[in-house]
Amino acid sequence: MTLHGTAVLDGDQVEVRLTPRNDGPAAVTDATVRLRWSVALADEQVLPARCLREDERTVLCGTGALTVDAAGEQLRLPVRLRERTPEVTLEIDTAWSSGVLDRDRSNDRMEVLVLATGDPYAF
Repeated sequence: MTLHGTAVLDGDQVEVRLTPRNDGPAAVTDATVRLRWSVALADEQVLPARCLREDERTVLCGTGALTVDAAGEQLRLPVRLRERTPEVTLEIDTAWSSGVLDRDRSNDRMEVLVLATGDPYAF
């Protein structure tokens, strides 16, 4: 599974837009993406229905079913940071893919440096 999207840091808010893609070899009935920030998140969050907190810096989100050679539904994940920061590093990885073997695990994990400019940083 590959993950593409953007992250924007503005004040104490980070908005991630993420689109998963299944490049095969088999359909995935569901997958879980882990998003981990380099700083703590605020205690109170309003997360999408398919997301939950794992710990003070991490959110897990379900992707839903992914057919072969197709993009899944875009996930929009807004979070608040505990404190304002000039930058944040966002680590994104596939935590679970319903038991489907991925031939290319090199694209399952990435890090994105997001500066507090209000500009989108693509990954």
